[in-house]
Amino acid sequence: MEVQPVYDVINVCLDVIVALGQGYCLQYFLGSFLEGREKDRRINGLLVMVVYGVLRLGINFILPADNESIRTVGKITLMFVIIVLLALLFYKGVQAITAFLAITFMAVSEITFFLSYMLMQIGGNLFDLWVWLLEKGYIAVDTFEWIVQISATFLQIIFYGIFLVLLYFALRKIIRSFSDKDYRIQRTELYFLLVPGTVGLLVCLLLRTIMITIENDMPKLLCDRYPILSIIVPAILILSLLSILYVVKTFQNMIVLNREKNSWIILEKQIGSMQEHMEEMEHIYSGIRSMKHDMKNTLSVIMQLATGNEETGNAELQAYLSELNRTMERLEFQFRTGNTVVDTLLNMKYHEAVRTIPDMQMDADRLLFPDNLLIQSYDIGIILGNALDNAIEACRKLKGKESDAETFIRLSSFRKGKMIFIEITNSFDGNVIRKRQSEFPATDKADKEAHGIGLANIKSVAEKYHGGVDWSVDGKVFILSVMMKDERRTENEY
Repeated sequence: MEVQPVYDVINVCLDVIVALGQGYCLQYFLGSFLEGREKDRRINGLLVMVVYGVLRLGINFILPADNESIRTVGKITLMFVIIVLLALLFYKGVQAITAFLAITFMAVSEITFFLSYMLMQIGGNLFDLWVWLLEKGYIAVDTFEWIVQISATFLQIIFYGIFLVLLYFALRKIIRSFSDKDYRIQRTELYFLLVPGTVGLLVCLLLRTIMITIENDMPKLLCDRYPILSIIVPAILILSLLSILYVVKTFQNMIVLNREKNSWIILEKQIGSMQEHMEEMEHIYSGIRSMKHDMKNTLSVIMQLATGNEETGNAELQAYLSELNRTMERLEFQFRTGNTVVDTLLNMKYHEAVRTIPDMQMDADRLLFPDNLLIQSYDIGIILGNALDNAIEACRKLKGKESDAETFIRLSSFRKGKMIFIEITNSFDGNVIRKRQSEFPATDKADKEAHGIGLANIKSVAEKYHGGVDWSVDGKVFILSVMMKDERRTENEY
């Protein structure tokens, strides 16, 4: 049996396996950032893997074999087009991040390929051993051919194995470093992310062009001609790969810092606004209560006079006065928690909510605060204000989807030792958007960056009092729990 046909078959099989392996890594990479069009992620990933594998193999047949430079550039260009098309066809919401994903995947693929190739050059000494044994007569010529082909196949399998393993783990590192995958990348940020990948890709393109030279009509590796390149080239490749990982990690840190900065800005504004209006609100509602008390006395006298004049048929006056009395009754606080700031906030939020959700029920009977509470009132106001905003928005969204749905918000609190527990329960549509690597549910509103900071601010205030925040879902009921230690804190402790 001839050796070459067997070797050719093995090579074809290895090419197919490697192409499918790269396809698997590609679908894993894209699927971690983009939402697949198929409901079943496994089916979507399988389609991407197979289509990529087929197209990857097909490129070798359409590119000219007589011009290596054109072949190399054409291959890189076509691979970029294929990856972008696969992202468009099999994934939703393709944005600027698609360019980053395509360039980064290609760069990492090329870098890991050359790193694996350079590592396998060490295995070239094995062939020198077989030649030495042949020259010494220890092995026959026929046996030598088989041994060489088997060794070549073995080294090729190891080479492709190292390549795919390095590719997979490098991509996984990028995926884990880039935790905010829903972040909308701006144009300048995209340029920042693309620089290391583009540079790495260009380096690999250069290596493909100059790595093999022709001397005396025989191919020869550039590293054999200049042995120092066996050290320099891997070092450049490793630095290129590390630069990609570093830029991704740095960019993620920038996202986190900017989000925290925005959160702090909003939190400081909320604190300032709460402090500025606290006395004003107390003064206004105190005046309303005083006015209500005086007016009730006046109305009582007028109604008695109107009743005594019934013989003259002054029923219209009585009706008017009764309605005026009911209006004054509505001026009274509907919610009483023992904290003036909280009472004011609850009443304001309730009246704001019923304008758009008339039948919404709001229950705060179990939300009580002691007179000697050490937690500052505006901190509680920030917690309840943000929580109520989210709850009202959830009820409004539910009502928009189901007009006959029951909408409610229930607030309660209790004390256990030095700890104060606050619980806000509200109805919602039951759809929880779980954000990757985030402790809070994500929003589906258009302004994703601004929305969602409310929960982060609640957490910041709770942590100020050595507490924390937790949330859970029971069917179509969302439950937010806040725990704080009842002690006095200062503003600079934020």
